[in-house]
Formats: sequence, C-alpha cells, structure tokens
Amino acid sequence: METTPSRIASVEALESLYGTPGAPALRKVARRMTPLYRRWIMASKLCVLSTVGPEGTDGSPRGDDGPVVQELDPGTLLMPDWRGNNRLDSLRNIVQDGRVSLMFMVPGSHNVVRVNGTAWLSNDADLRARFERQARQPATVIVVEIAEIYTQCARALMRAGLWSGDDLSEDVPTVGEILSEMSDGDEGGTAYDQAWGARAAKTMW
Repeated sequence: METTPSRIASVEALESLYGTPGAPALRKVARRMTPLYRRWIMASKLCVLSTVGPEGTDGSPRGDDGPVVQELDPGTLLMPDWRGNNRLDSLRNIVQDGRVSLMFMVPGSHNVVRVNGTAWLSNDADLRARFERQARQPATVIVVEIAEIYTQCARALMRAGLWSGDDLSEDVPTVGEILSEMSDGDEGGTAYDQAWGARAAKTMW
C-alpha cells in the first residue's frame, strides 16, 4: 500500500534540514557585471532561459555561435530571439511577468554562472542590428536587467559527467518519434527527422 510522501510546508521546516550557507556562497554574489563575471559569461555560447507567467513556467535553451548574450552596460544583458517554432512560450511570459533567470554553461567547465533579474522585449532596429548574421536579424531582443550574478557549485555537472565526451543518445527517441506518438502518427516519423536536419541548417538565424 502506497503512502503519501511527507510535504515540507514552510521555509522554517526547510531550513531546519540544511546548514547555514558559508561565507563564499554569499560573498560571490554581484549586482552587475564585474571583470571576471564578464569574462565567464562572454565565454558562454549556451544558456538556459527560465521564465514565469500566468500559464506556468518555461525553461528554454538559448545558443549562438559566439557569446549567447551581449552586454549593453554593466547592469544589462541583451539576448537575441532567433527563429524557432513560434510557440513564444518564453516571450509571452516575459511580456506578462518580467522575472527571468539565466544559467550560463561553458563546455569543459563544471561550474555554471547564474543571472537573476527582470526582462523586457524590444524590436528596436539598432538592438536587432547588433546581432545580424547572414543578412538575418532576430525578430526581437530580450533585454535583461541584472539583479544578481553568482557561480553555481560544480557538483551537479560532475555527477552527471556532462563533459565526459560520452555519447549517451543511442536509445534516446527522436523528435520525429515523439511527435508521431503525440499525434497518433499524423505528424513526425522518420521523414520528419530526415527533413528537419536540412531545414534547420538553412534557418540557423
């Protein structure tokens, strides 16, 4: 007979299960870009953008062929919104609730750098032009006003062996297979997977 797991219902109960954070965990926090945080973030070509809105939360990978963001000023980052599937989940959330978090990763480093702040969208021509690639520009630019920047403990990436170089994707279902499952075979399948690679290569930006 299954039992219902106990639920932690207060911050006090939660904190009683953990120790007090050490000085390094608190002193590493910056409120704007510093020289070393700038170097780290500008080395990152991939981050995860997390947003929240009336319909729930969203986490979206964001990548580029160079730095995934640009610095407008020490308190502000710019992120292009390149062509995607037009669901606009993250962008809808930002329009309705500007709270965002960014998690920056650099291949080979077990650390990540996290940025929390407030974001808004712009289709300003000058901002869009900053990201032009192959005569294409993003439809919008995400403007992130930084509230805090800090490093994250390396243990999670070390446990996962993320940068070990091992290919663990052999038994992972393809998007075409998942789409076929979700549409009762009306969409997706092998033809979708084969066509997507060529289509994506033409529309990277």
